[in-house]
Amino acid sequence: MSTTTSRPPVLGGKQGESEKGGGRGRVRKGSKGAGRQLHGGKLTYAVLAVFTVGSLFPLVWTAIAASRNNTRLAQTPPPFWFGGNLFKNLEIAWTDANMGTALFNTTLVAGSISAGTVLFSTLAGFAFAKLRFRFQNVLLLMVIGTMMVPPQLSVVPLYMMVAKLSWTDQLQAVILPTLVSAFGVFFMRQYLLGALPAELIEAARVDGASSWRVVWHVVFPAARPAMAVLGMLTFVMAWNDFFWPIIALTQNGSPTVQVALTGLGRGYIPDQSVIMAGALLGTLPLLIAFVLFGKHIVGGIMQGAVKG
Repeated sequence: MSTTTSRPPVLGGKQGESEKGGGRGRVRKGSKGAGRQLHGGKLTYAVLAVFTVGSLFPLVWTAIAASRNNTRLAQTPPPFWFGGNLFKNLEIAWTDANMGTALFNTTLVAGSISAGTVLFSTLAGFAFAKLRFRFQNVLLLMVIGTMMVPPQLSVVPLYMMVAKLSWTDQLQAVILPTLVSAFGVFFMRQYLLGALPAELIEAARVDGASSWRVVWHVVFPAARPAMAVLGMLTFVMAWNDFFWPIIALTQNGSPTVQVALTGLGRGYIPDQSVIMAGALLGTLPLLIAFVLFGKHIVGGIMQGAVKG
C-alpha cells in the first residue's frame, strides 16, 4: 500500500515539473522570437561606415572647394579642410548664375513633372494591371519598348515640334514632354498587380461606385507607397536633368539650375570655387527635401512592404 500510495505524488511531481518546464520553454521560445533584436557585428558596422564616408565625400569636397579660391584649388596637394571664402563664393554664384530664378524654375518644373508622372502612371498602371481590354498586352509591350529607344534620337523631332508651337525658352517645353514615363507605367503596373486585390474593386462596383470613384477611393490608397517612391525618383531625375533643358532653354531666359550652372564655367580660366559654390546651391534643396520628407518616404515604402 505504501508503494502504491507513494507513486502518484512522484508521477504527479514529474508531470508538474515537465509542464512547468514546458511552459518555461514555451515562454522562452516566444520571448526570443517576439522581442529579439538583430545586432550587426563589428565588420558590418565597419562596412557601413566605409560606404557612408564614401557617399558623403563628394558633398563634403564640394563644400570644401566652394570655401576656397581658384589658386588654392590648383595647388598640390588639394585642400582637405574648409576655408574662409564660402559665403563670398556663394554670393558670386547666386548673382552670376541668377540662381534665385533658376531654383524657382527648377522647383516648378520638377514638381509638375513629378505630379504628372505619378498621376498618369498610376492611372495607366491600374488599367494594365486590373482592367481588361483589346490589345492590352500589345500596348504594354509598346510602352515597355519605348524604354529601349535612346532619348537622343527624339531630340530633333521634339525640338521641331517645340519650335513650331513657339515654346522655345519656355518652361512648358521641358514639362509637357515628360509628364509621363514608360518606367512609371511599368512600375505602377507591377506594384498594383500584387497590392490591389480584385475583390476590393468588385466590392466597390457592387456598391455602385463609378470608375473614377474606384480610382480615388480604392486605387490611390492602395498605391500610395509606390506613388511616394515614384514621385521621389522622378523629382530627383527632373531636378538633375541637363540634356533636354540645355537644348530647350537658355541661361538668360527661363533657366533651370543645371542650365544656369553652365554660365559659371565660361571664361578663359573658369573659377572652380565659384562653380562648386553654384553646385552646392543646386544640391541643398534636394538635401533639405530628403531631411524633411525622408521619414514619410521610408514609412510609405515599409507600409507597402508589410502585409496585414
